[in-house]
Amino acid sequence: MKAFNTFSAAMLGVGTMVGIGIFIVIGLAGSIAGNLVWISFVIGGIIAMLSGYSLAKLAIRYPSRGGIIEYIVQEFGENSLSGAFSVMFYFAQIIALAAIAKSFGEYAARLFGYHSIFAINSFAIGVILFFTIINLLGATFVAKSENIIVITKLSALVIFTIAAFFTIKPEYLSIKDAPPLINSIYAIGLTFFAYQGYSVITNAIEDMQNPKKTILKAMFLAISIVIILYVSVSIAVLGNLPLSEIIKAKDYALAEAAKPIFGEIGFKIMAIIALISATSAINATLYAATEISYTLAKKGELPKIYEYNVFNSFEGLIISSILIIPLILFLDLTEITTVATLSVLIIQAVVHFGHIKLTNKTGAKQSTIILTFLLMSFVVIVTLYYNAKEDIKIIYYLLFGFLLSLIIEIVLRLFTNRVIKKQIKS
Repeated sequence: MKAFNTFSAAMLGVGTMVGIGIFIVIGLAGSIAGNLVWISFVIGGIIAMLSGYSLAKLAIRYPSRGGIIEYIVQEFGENSLSGAFSVMFYFAQIIALAAIAKSFGEYAARLFGYHSIFAINSFAIGVILFFTIINLLGATFVAKSENIIVITKLSALVIFTIAAFFTIKPEYLSIKDAPPLINSIYAIGLTFFAYQGYSVITNAIEDMQNPKKTILKAMFLAISIVIILYVSVSIAVLGNLPLSEIIKAKDYALAEAAKPIFGEIGFKIMAIIALISATSAINATLYAATEISYTLAKKGELPKIYEYNVFNSFEGLIISSILIIPLILFLDLTEITTVATLSVLIIQAVVHFGHIKLTNKTGAKQSTIILTFLLMSFVVIVTLYYNAKEDIKIIYYLLFGFLLSLIIEIVLRLFTNRVIKKQIKS
């Protein structure tokens, strides 16, 4: 009997989505959209749901552990464009891991009473080095306790949210004191980052009961639950902290919002939950995700036999860890998170654009895929526009990453004759 029915597959998605993202994003997005940030979470969730539909349809037609890279190759062919996007996808995962590590550093430093950049960066680099060593030794560490971690963080967020609703100060949620509505649009890109993880549902497709029906129901159920949770959490946080405090504590606002309700112990508990979520996310993705995307980018294909110690090689793990460290040192949390979000949004927009011409093969509604592409493109444009005004460096970092990806692709093709290959024959 297959392991996943609709409910269990949905819970897999919920557990993956409700990770460190909400601990990072609630303050960063709240500092932009203020007490209207819940609108950003609703729109971000709708876009995530449409994206989930598109990816689910692609996964049914092209079930491959190559994931998004496989879809890009199917859509655009075995050429340099697909190769460049495979390199970009690898870098996007590196940047996302750097954001998680930096968030770990922020929460760890605050938990132990440190406030310096040196302390934050030391904790962030320390956790990356720790899990690099753990993975080099072949240990799975927190993986076996993943269910306990999921239950713990979900329970903490639900308890906090319910308690916070009893202490909400209506004046903090007053519309007359809210930032301009356009700020809610500017914050969508960041809130979308908190939904990252829904694609894990597609990875379980081979273990699903009646996957063609199960995967879509599970995707919609999981994202709907998370939308309700995130909207509730955002109202709870913004209803208990004035906007000035949100801006001041934007990197750890969720823990700060627990203070008015539970006191200092509430701050510490939420900080600990954030640390647990971060370590879980780092451990789960540092080796497997980076090794797969690194090998695809470098060699153009995956070996036929896949195991946890993916290719009996740790090259991707070591290089990934080395690349993460300068990102931690030279970028702040807002910059890393925004660049990671934009990278993911752009790559997914490319996937949905390519999917438009494959709808006759995947069975997806073409109008829905077009809408998904347009909405993601819109979020990319407004996020770029906002950051061009607020922090132009983010645009430069993004352009540099894409240019570097293209150069690496050209070098690989010239000197190794590497071509990104389809894992599934269409």
